[in-house]
Amino acid sequence: MGKRPADKRPANPLALAVLGLLLEQPLHPHAMAAALRERQLDLTFKVTTGSLYDTVRALARDGWIEEAGTERVGGRPARTVYRHTAEGRTRFTAWLDELIREPAREFPRFVSALSYLGALGPRRAAEALRERAAALEARMAADADAYRAAREEHRTPRLFVIEAEYARAMAEAELRWVRGTADEIERGALPWPGEDGDA
Repeated sequence: MGKRPADKRPANPLALAVLGLLLEQPLHPHAMAAALRERQLDLTFKVTTGSLYDTVRALARDGWIEEAGTERVGGRPARTVYRHTAEGRTRFTAWLDELIREPAREFPRFVSALSYLGALGPRRAAEALRERAAALEARMAADADAYRAAREEHRTPRLFVIEAEYARAMAEAELRWVRGTADEIERGALPWPGEDGDA
């Protein structure tokens, strides 16, 4: 027997961000987008105006959230403000609990590409890994600046940006692995089938 619409989990991960924001206070989608950007959550969730409004509509349709009134600022059109339903809040915390407790297989593009690293040949593979390492370093530096700004300038509590700490730990581990593997390739310690085909 399939899940009722009210029981199904949202397909878009952005729903987690919306539901998390609404734990704090009722908001309209424009304020949600601003809060996501301010907290650097747009680095964790893919946020576009269309995807945000679609997510809010889907959550309301499926009973996770409901309209809590409207808000008008200046001469702008009234904006619909949303809040959790009682059932939606319960379902959100159950979903979140499950996501944290149960490791799930994820399928990042990089891992998929590594399956065929041999096709590049040793020289090109090492070059690609070195370029990735440089890009990772640059991104980590930018993320560290954003994290510092959130914590120091905006006084964001650590708990509200803890996902950035996890992302940094994962990036550091990836950087170590990428550099180590490039080193192995360059010194010939990683056997390569058909070594004469250095693409």
